[in-house]
Amino acid sequence: MTVSLDTELFAPPVDGRRARTAASRARILEAMIDLLQAGETQPSAEAVAAKAGVGVRTVFRLFSDVEGLYRGLQRTMAERLAPILAEPVTGSLTERLDLLVGRRAQLFEEMARPKAFADMHRARSSDLQETHRLFIVAQRALLLGHLEGLLPDDADLAEALDLMLSFDAWRRLRDDQGLSRETAERVMRRMAQALIASIPKP
Repeated sequence: MTVSLDTELFAPPVDGRRARTAASRARILEAMIDLLQAGETQPSAEAVAAKAGVGVRTVFRLFSDVEGLYRGLQRTMAERLAPILAEPVTGSLTERLDLLVGRRAQLFEEMARPKAFADMHRARSSDLQETHRLFIVAQRALLLGHLEGLLPDDADLAEALDLMLSFDAWRRLRDDQGLSRETAERVMRRMAQALIASIPKP
């Protein structure tokens, strides 16, 4: 086996305690997200500890750093969703919108409960307020980036698409209007198709 002299041979020894702490933290964050997605609006430390396979005291140590907990949840969710976001989007404008609606339905469904948990605490957390702002910006940038070169130079159209395919629109359809995932996705797709159909033909 070839050993890289500049990395492996002279790498500092791994701090076993820190590695175990990091592993426990990762399991706690994963467990909390799983419980949120399963319908727990405020998972207890005991429930998180049981699912993560760690002691309750370990969970309380993490929960005592509220801002750190929120940041960790955001990072863990981002890691889970990264493979979905990395999938290519190609084709005509209509084909791309169809793909994007399906992708956003999957993304929004995955993140709905963790996002609701974060939003309940947003007013008390500057970190969460900034994360929410960046999330709104990222949604728009991803959407318009995937459609670059296919949309007319129409600011109103861009704003309407940004709203129609937003997480807020999805949450309204799912929670406030009580639609199933399949129906909400169909309605979102229909709105996008209707808007694109309104573009004047050249």
